Amino acid sequence: MNSSEFKVEFDNYADVRRLMLRYAQTLITQIAQTAACNRHHTIDEQLCRWLLLSLDRLQSNQLKMTQELIANMLGVRREGVTAAANKLQDRGVIKYHRGQITVLDRPGLEALSCECYAVVKRETDRLVSGDLRP
Repeated sequence: MNSSEFKVEFDNYADVRRLMLRYAQTLITQIAQTAACNRHHTIDEQLCRWLLLSLDRLQSNQLKMTQELIANMLGVRREGVTAAANKLQDRGVIKYHRGQITVLDRPGLEALSCECYAVVKRETDRLVSGDLRP
């Protein structure tokens, strides 16, 4: 669909407009929370948040990505991701091997994450459910 067709749909169909505005709000929340998280939380907590947000979009407990990619996504050095992933693996929360991350203990991962994950998850769930109360 090209942009002019999309604009027609957006302008003429309230359901499309509502869905797109909710999606935009979800992204804005995630961007703002990520900025705060990057400033105030450890790489360990950021990695947990990022893994949880990634898992929320999958049907599996497995992610295929390198530590280099994760480092780029978090804006940190690969060595920091390696250290954080090793800590999570030592705690039995994840298993990591050659670009394959398997989450073994999601509640444990949530407990190790900062509050930023819960903020984004709560807002996403609220917007997706259609409950627009704050």
